[in-house]
Amino acid sequence: MNAMEIENKIDEMLECIDVDIEHIQTNLSRLNELRALVIKRDDAQLMRLLNDIQMESDSYRGHELKRQMIRRRLANLLGCKIEKVTLSNLATMLAEEKRNYVSAKKALIKSLVESFKSEYASTIILVSECSRFNKMLIKSIFEPAKTNSVYYNPNGKVREHRDNNKPWLVNCDL
Repeated sequence: MNAMEIENKIDEMLECIDVDIEHIQTNLSRLNELRALVIKRDDAQLMRLLNDIQMESDSYRGHELKRQMIRRRLANLLGCKIEKVTLSNLATMLAEEKRNYVSAKKALIKSLVESFKSEYASTIILVSECSRFNKMLIKSIFEPAKTNSVYYNPNGKVREHRDNNKPWLVNCDL
């Protein structure tokens, strides 16, 4: 087992981890931006953001392949399965200073992933609520008799919909 080659591969893995951390941080920012653009209904900026995400996603695949190659090489050098090449297992092979560095990176990744899960859930809730609201709005416009909604006249009095079989339109400019 070549200790120097193992050390070099571990250093390469740590460089990959730094890129992963940066990627997660970028995606956290993008989720916030995505929610803001959905709320503002800024379609042009939303499309720009979605295109940026797609382009980076394509390029990030290359990074993931590089990380997997490093893990495979480390597994071969260490004589173990690739599943055993984890930050926790690698940290046990390192000097204390480097082990502390790896542990700090591991803790940071864990924290970022938890934040990402939370932000992702918030984004899903927002988008599904927008979808639900849009469906409700469309249904109220094109199927008003089936909405069980109350309608008001210009004087604020409750009124029945004029024709329950025909759709009607409302000016929704705000």
